[in-house]
Amino acid sequence: MIERYVLDLQETDETQVAVVGGKGAHLGGLTRIEGVRVPDGFCVTTDAFRRIMAEAPSLDDLLARLSRAHPDDRETIRTLGAEIRRTVEGIAVPDDLATAVTRALARLGEETACAVRSSATAEDLPTASFAGQQDTYLNVVGPTAILRHISRCWASLFTERAVTYRQRNGVDHRTVQMAVVVQRMVFPQAAGILFTADPVTGNRTVATVDAGFGLGEALVSGLVNPDVFRVRDGAVVARTIAVKERAVHALPAGGTREVPVDPPRQGQPTLTDAQVVRLVGLGRRIEAHFGRPQDIEWCLADDGFQIVQSRPITTLFPVPDVGDRENHVYVSVGHQQMMTDAMKPLGLSMWRLTAMVPMHEAGGRLFVDVTPRLASPASRAGLLDLMGKGDPLVRDALETVLDRAGFVPSLPDAGPGGPPAGGAPAPIPTDPAVVTELIERSEASLAALERDIRTKTGPALFDFLLEAFEEHKRVLSDPLSIQAIMAGMEATWWLNDRLREWLGEKNAADTLTLSAPDNITSEMGLALLDVADVIRPRPEVVEFLQGVEDEDFLDELAKLPGGTEARDAIEAYLDRYGMRCVGEIDITRPRWRERPATLVPVILDNVRNFGPGAAERRFELGRRKAQQKEQDVLARLRALPDGDRKADETKRMIDRVRTFIGYREYPKYGIVSRYFVYKQALLAEAERLVRAGVIPEREDVFHLTFQEFHDAVRSNRVDLRLIQRRKDAFRSYQALTPPRVLTSDGEAVNGAYRRDDVPAGALIGLPVSAGTVEGRARVVLDIADADLEAGDILVTAYTDPSWSPLFVGIAGLVTEVGGLMTHGAVIAREYGLPALVGVERATRLIRDGQRIRVHGTDGYVEILS
Repeated sequence: MIERYVLDLQETDETQVAVVGGKGAHLGGLTRIEGVRVPDGFCVTTDAFRRIMAEAPSLDDLLARLSRAHPDDRETIRTLGAEIRRTVEGIAVPDDLATAVTRALARLGEETACAVRSSATAEDLPTASFAGQQDTYLNVVGPTAILRHISRCWASLFTERAVTYRQRNGVDHRTVQMAVVVQRMVFPQAAGILFTADPVTGNRTVATVDAGFGLGEALVSGLVNPDVFRVRDGAVVARTIAVKERAVHALPAGGTREVPVDPPRQGQPTLTDAQVVRLVGLGRRIEAHFGRPQDIEWCLADDGFQIVQSRPITTLFPVPDVGDRENHVYVSVGHQQMMTDAMKPLGLSMWRLTAMVPMHEAGGRLFVDVTPRLASPASRAGLLDLMGKGDPLVRDALETVLDRAGFVPSLPDAGPGGPPAGGAPAPIPTDPAVVTELIERSEASLAALERDIRTKTGPALFDFLLEAFEEHKRVLSDPLSIQAIMAGMEATWWLNDRLREWLGEKNAADTLTLSAPDNITSEMGLALLDVADVIRPRPEVVEFLQGVEDEDFLDELAKLPGGTEARDAIEAYLDRYGMRCVGEIDITRPRWRERPATLVPVILDNVRNFGPGAAERRFELGRRKAQQKEQDVLARLRALPDGDRKADETKRMIDRVRTFIGYREYPKYGIVSRYFVYKQALLAEAERLVRAGVIPEREDVFHLTFQEFHDAVRSNRVDLRLIQRRKDAFRSYQALTPPRVLTSDGEAVNGAYRRDDVPAGALIGLPVSAGTVEGRARVVLDIADADLEAGDILVTAYTDPSWSPLFVGIAGLVTEVGGLMTHGAVIAREYGLPALVGVERATRLIRDGQRIRVHGTDGYVEILS
């Protein structure tokens, strides 16, 4: 293979990232767009970089050590990076490489001022921009200076910021190559950045232009505030004109300097509206060429725009692809399910195949299109009421979209979206035997699944699973089950509304539901206290568990004095609850049965923080508090006018809520129980693909959809490049925060609390479990990292049922995501924990270890220290 050290920009395009890096490839693509001007130039290719790296064998060892460094080990990264940069800059550019650069430079004019710009192969990618991580040098004049700055660009691949960024994005330093772009320097009157989608809201119909006088370096470095223009439908719809006191200009002999802007010009717009609209038109052409919204650097010289860079905007949340140009409004499934993390393709497709409503995928998350229901006034009211009861931020976000005239069409009925949310009122059951019957039905269905799936392998397994998914949905849609769930929820709402009206009590149902029977999720937390009771009197077992790191510890445990009893207790717990895990709606997540070590820190916390019999005492205490609350409420009601009627109605509702509110948690338990059965069978098929040499690792199938997995088993073929692309995409999706509501324009709408009755500086949330508690905040993002003591307040992003074992050891709860009837809220009420959910950015605004006060009745958090 003949190495090419230099390519003209016109010889490259966006398919050649491996040769000219991300920046060079995009610039080459830009040269092919009609009407788009790009400064002339050339690329020093990655062949040249590899040639330089090969000149110093010591670099191999340095790179290996750098790759092993932890992202948080800043000192090691700083030291190794500096040594690599010194080595690279000290390598003399070989004569043949220097000659190739000099010849290319001669075509521009040897003394032409140039911009010398880094262009790494891991740069300007659809999934990670790596913006500003490597170096750029402006107004470099002469071959000697340009060669010196090319060496500096090569070395800048190993700056501390670039190394850390790659590590956090999962990019191996040894796989990244550096090209360098050399372009004729533009001396602009103005320069700036064009975003073809609003970088704040994500709206794809709004372009934003930042502009300043002179070189764009003044904006990038933060030297000046830019003028900001917003453009929609070919017109400037908003503008902010800054006072621009400084600018950066090129010096005649090379380099740049800051200069003052003449006072009369400081407050003048950098661009006219006509120029802004013309620039956005160019941006739309560039966006169409690359197929996604772009972050574009531009210069204005002699009344003509030149484009000096274009990269994807990687921070935008993707929009579901539904194949039409109609307006759509989507509600996040993850916010309803208390699992907002990105899901892998198999998890997404399995949830869609077993869900009761159609769902759309975007950014590794699922969304439901509620446009048809919003379009009809009748169904709109029902939907907003239902959403508001669950999460008022979702309701506010939907109302924000509805306030935009014309975005949601107005229809006389719900059309294809079906009946109004909730449908016709369901009969309300009252017999406690209903719950027993429903649980028995679910257990019988699960037992049949476990029995029938044992004989299914190969393509027959996938055919069987498609039938099993229909049974899955039949169990979920059982009218009696839905009626039982609604009975508990509606009784809760009735009690809160009436007792506030009659007695002035907020959230009275929170105490009345303490220790309600048949709650599989709260029982799961208490059952782990019982496991701790078995382990606590066995010191050698406790000491052993403190050092557990591997998942096979249960086998070793049995070798210790008392270890057999401890192992049996943990095994019994896993038999009952081992199908659960954090993010359990994603079938690809490891279950507790697969990774039992996940439970060890929680067990040890229970051993340390509780005494024997804590589970029974805690449940009985909650039951007595609920009973006392009931007696108090009924006595106060009877003292009111028409009090006997009010008390009788309230008594019926208390009985109803205690009968049915616990069952609210059971259908989810049934879902994840079935999911674990599906997963075990699918992993067996994945193992067969590994043994056949079709895939390297069984977890590779997690990056296939269910249908693609089926096809792979049938054909014994898989596109490994597709799997790698899916892995890269998943990694990028993990960095995105999904919105509660998303529009087809790409706008992310999260809603707001419309309240003015909280103290200054307090964090507002949705109160879901009454009471006030003060304590130490423990910010926990991963249940495996939890280290809690009695009296701590758990602060986290979300809590699905798998977090409930932690609830027994804390004094309060604050989450960023959740609603009144989501699992974390229900269990917080069961355990009597003051709790707030929906506290925006709680894990960032509250620091671990701070003292906070949670007002679980009034809905806010005070940070005390």
